[in-house]
Amino acid sequence: MNKPYVTKLKEVAGKSVWIVDGFYIRKNMEINFNNFGQHFRFNFIPENEFWIDVQVTGGEENLFIEHLLLENKLMAEGKSFNDAADEAGQLETDMRIEDPKVFNLKLEFETKPEAVYKEIRRKFLKKYSNDAVRTYLVDSGLVRGIFYNDWVSGGHDKVYRFVPSNEVWIDDDITDEERPYVILHEIHERHLMDNGQSYPEAHNSACKTEQHCQKNPGELEAKIKEELQKQ
Repeated sequence: MNKPYVTKLKEVAGKSVWIVDGFYIRKNMEINFNNFGQHFRFNFIPENEFWIDVQVTGGEENLFIEHLLLENKLMAEGKSFNDAADEAGQLETDMRIEDPKVFNLKLEFETKPEAVYKEIRRKFLKKYSNDAVRTYLVDSGLVRGIFYNDWVSGGHDKVYRFVPSNEVWIDDDITDEERPYVILHEIHERHLMDNGQSYPEAHNSACKTEQHCQKNPGELEAKIKEELQKQ
């Protein structure tokens, strides 16, 4: 089977739902491809297909499919991506809150936030932390359910208010191969935002830095170390 296809998941409403290699897509086709996509968002996806990243196939597939069905329908009718994504995102949020664990943790966060953070954090990444910033692997399904359904790959306290001060969060579904590139992206972006750049400016710079190291992987670890020292 040709890349980026991994396996066909199902047929739904005339669309073929494919599990795809998201890391391959981000390296070779579009760095901003995230958990899933459809033709009107990414024109390299055929019109009759929905793509879901293999890295996020831990039980959220049906949520993503429902999101894609609505987003695709609205964009086919002429709505902008932002408007269609907002409506589809609200549908996804409403579906996520039906999960009793998500519902209960969302309530608990109002009075016991640290207990919820403890549930979300999966692993402390000492290698990619220092006195200025702490990097964690986190349960992204819970992050999307409790805080923000469009959270993908990673994030930090300078973008997301729900991330504690001086923390970087990395999706625990990201493969070992891709994880250091995401960490580089986030700490580079965080440093720039901490020094006054807007999110779009910092994100664009982080994407370029990530892409450079994807093409020059031998520079990756040294670049991460350099960025950590700037925090």
